Amino acid sequence: MSFQLQDRASISSRIGSYNQYAETNPKPLVEGRLIRMVGLTLEAEGCKVPVGGHCIIRSPNLPDVETEVVGFSGEKLFLMPLEPVSGLQPGARVIPLKHTSKVPIGNQLLGRVLNGRGLPLDGKGPFDLNESAPLARDPINPLDRRPISEPLDVGVRAINTLLTVGQGQRMGLFAGSGVGKSVLLGMMTKYTTADITVVGLIGERGREVKEFIENILGEEGMKRSVVVASPADDSPLMRLHGAMLATSIAEHYRDQGKNVLLLMDSLTRYAQAQREIALAVGEPPATKGYPPSVFAKLPALVERAGNGVEGGGSITAFYTVLTEGDDVQDPVADSARAILDGHIVLSRRLAEEGQYPAIDIEASISRVMPNIVDDNHMQSGQVFKRLYSRYQQSRDLISVGAYVQGSDPETDLAIQKIEGLKSFLRQPLTQAVGFEEGLNDLQMLFT
Repeated sequence: MSFQLQDRASISSRIGSYNQYAETNPKPLVEGRLIRMVGLTLEAEGCKVPVGGHCIIRSPNLPDVETEVVGFSGEKLFLMPLEPVSGLQPGARVIPLKHTSKVPIGNQLLGRVLNGRGLPLDGKGPFDLNESAPLARDPINPLDRRPISEPLDVGVRAINTLLTVGQGQRMGLFAGSGVGKSVLLGMMTKYTTADITVVGLIGERGREVKEFIENILGEEGMKRSVVVASPADDSPLMRLHGAMLATSIAEHYRDQGKNVLLLMDSLTRYAQAQREIALAVGEPPATKGYPPSVFAKLPALVERAGNGVEGGGSITAFYTVLTEGDDVQDPVADSARAILDGHIVLSRRLAEEGQYPAIDIEASISRVMPNIVDDNHMQSGQVFKRLYSRYQQSRDLISVGAYVQGSDPETDLAIQKIEGLKSFLRQPLTQAVGFEEGLNDLQMLFT
């Protein structure tokens, strides 16, 4: 089957598919009617559609509205529209569709920008794709996964050397607003040695989507990238689908044996979209307004990334996590920290001091680094962190002149090396530092 995607979904073709199916099937899908609309949720009765199935809401003199079943209570279905709606009335026809949430995939997606439904946003014309994949896919059996054994060069010196990331690792990028997380993501997209990069911009401001693609990612970064953008004004279901679509595309390339870098900005917006849906269908809040289903959805999404089976490809994933008010104990941040293979914390204080990328080395960790680097590399990284941390601990004393030279040999060495350490952590946006080059720079600090 060939998928011809236009700028908007062809709902009429789906209605035609439904009508054709109803004519030939002895037990056609039964239509229902709309009985209630409360907030984001539509309620229908008279038809039986499984959770995850799709329906069309048809009203006189109004465009058809495609919805997805997100829950039920007895004979009543809870529907969530894929796009904002207005003008619906009680009694509108609810027409079940045979298809479920599948998206077309293929190599034509490279260099393109899609929305949460897999439709082009970049004005470069439709796709002609012959494959499709489900939005929700079961993770690989953990016993079948290839172990993480090789580092991935992301082109950022501080990460390559002090927080080395392995192929198939899943990292969290914890940051408040305005500390440079999008810039760091753009650097990794342009400078990584991964074969393919998939970027999911979920719940961000619409202005930032274009700025990220044109100013941060650039033409060079787009050549081997696929961008899925579902901005903040999309419906919560579309934002949820956008994150799942980006993961499905990454899985497609991993199945082809490619090493994929998946960058998702942000995991917090994904959680907030699920919170909106869950609260709308009546799920009770649990932790700071987040219902339990949110904390079930997070690992279900994250566990789809990682290495494939032996001989296959990998998905190395970076998920940004917004720490509101720089609170790293936010429930989403706390949950993400527990299910990811490490975290990189961006510091507002360092950003205000002009250090970019503003990586807080003391608060960051890569849990697989000891398994993928040699002893010399590991030892150099530990010496760097120890000296940097020792200087930060004595910083107030040093700044007011209360520290006496010679009181502690390690602190003396930290004061001597601190400018070199800070310079090592800084890296211009337009400069790529490869893995070997960064390792040489690290070892030169202590020779």
